Parts: sequence; C-alpha cells; structure tokens
Amino acid sequence: MEDWFPHIWQYHFAAGALALAVATTSVWAERRRFRRVNLDAVGFMPWTVIYMIAFLAACVFLGLAAREWFAA
Repeated sequence: MEDWFPHIWQYHFAAGALALAVATTSVWAERRRFRRVNLDAVGFMPWTVIYMIAFLAACVFLGLAAREWFAA
C-alpha cells in the first residue's frame, strides 16, 4: 500500500485542517441555532463544546505540523 503522507507533518496538517473544518461548521450551526424562527425547536447538539474541542485539536495539530515543517 502506498504511503499517503511521506512526512509526518502532512498527516498533522490534514488532521488539523479537518478539525478546523469541524470547528467552523459548529460555529455556523450555533449561529443558526441562535437565529432560529421556531423558539421551541432547540436541538440537542452541544455546538459550543464541539467547537472548543475541535478548535483545541486544530491548534495542537497545526502547531505540530508547523513545528515539524520548520524543523525539516
């Protein structure tokens, strides 16, 4: 099987980009939930918690990718 990421920083960058996409999506969903028309349709997803975890993961992974990229 081929190696998709020849360098470890590419793996960390891809994981960080994915986590950043999840964080951006959760910000959009939270904003959409706040601006809803039907006030009784609250929903059940904890978008703020999802955002915090995804943003923290994105910071860690992108920081690791930057450190490994600059060290190479």
